[in-house]
Amino acid sequence: MNSSHDRKAAVKKLKTLVYSTKQDLDVFRKNIEKAFYSPAIPNDVECNEHNYGNIRCDVLMPPVYATERIMIYIHGGSFVGGSKKAYRSFCASLAHATSCRVVVPEFRLAPSFAFPNGIEDLQIVFRSVFTEEQVALSLDAAAGKKAELPEVIIAADGSGASLAMALLLNLRERYRECISHVILLSPWLNVTSDSPLIKEKKVHDEVMSGDCLRRSADVYTNETNLSNPLVSPIMASKEILKGFPSVYIQMGEKEILVEDAKQLQRNLHDAGSECELDIWPGMMFMFQMADEYIEEAHLAVNKIGKLITYEAEKIDEATLNRAPVLESGLDREA
Repeated sequence: MNSSHDRKAAVKKLKTLVYSTKQDLDVFRKNIEKAFYSPAIPNDVECNEHNYGNIRCDVLMPPVYATERIMIYIHGGSFVGGSKKAYRSFCASLAHATSCRVVVPEFRLAPSFAFPNGIEDLQIVFRSVFTEEQVALSLDAAAGKKAELPEVIIAADGSGASLAMALLLNLRERYRECISHVILLSPWLNVTSDSPLIKEKKVHDEVMSGDCLRRSADVYTNETNLSNPLVSPIMASKEILKGFPSVYIQMGEKEILVEDAKQLQRNLHDAGSECELDIWPGMMFMFQMADEYIEEAHLAVNKIGKLITYEAEKIDEATLNRAPVLESGLDREA
């Protein structure tokens, strides 16, 4: 981080992602657009609008991308805000880092469209993306290329992580098989009344507060639904989490949400599923979206890119066996 001034500016920007019922809803939504929308899309990424099912989506395409791989990004915004327009620049950076297309759906938001409307929209998008990608691979097979299942990555931040987990928990096994990674940034995982963040008064960090979490949840759904795993994924049982795709969670050390992320990691491990929790020292909620102020934001996005692109590379056993020999040969020549 460059200076304390930069940190204050970053915190001010990131606070626009967190809703309080003291705010006017229309103003909250406009403030997110104002803070995050940029008409210039970085890294020469191309943006097109495409309807998946009947849901409008941005499709962000970097100059070079893997044709068999696609990401669906589910934006945050406290269940009531955020848009594909506001997230366009950030998701373009992700598209560039991961060398894949990124689909950003314009799903319905609370309070006008409360739980489970947004999840239903995302299910439509997922099925439509899967079908279109499968058709494209079939055409490749007809042209003599190897036919495989499409590789889908699910990524989300904040309240969008609750929606992403709900989407995944509802998926049939044949769909889950095509998901290579689940990437969660500063996820909201527990909005039950028993959550320490909601139960205890004056729980807060630089950006988030337990009160904002509670108020956003109250707008999203009624109290009887708060313990539903489709709303609070931390409540998902071991049986439901079995066979879950590999999860990578990236967040800041200073977040009040860290303990919930640790609990989800334990739950996934207990179910025999993989989960890596990557906590960045000194960082705050959604620091990745304040890249003009925080150097770590660029590094974090690049790390996600390496996670995706490195694991996509196929290194045969012979190459692995030859590597020590080559290294020792070079040492002798030196």
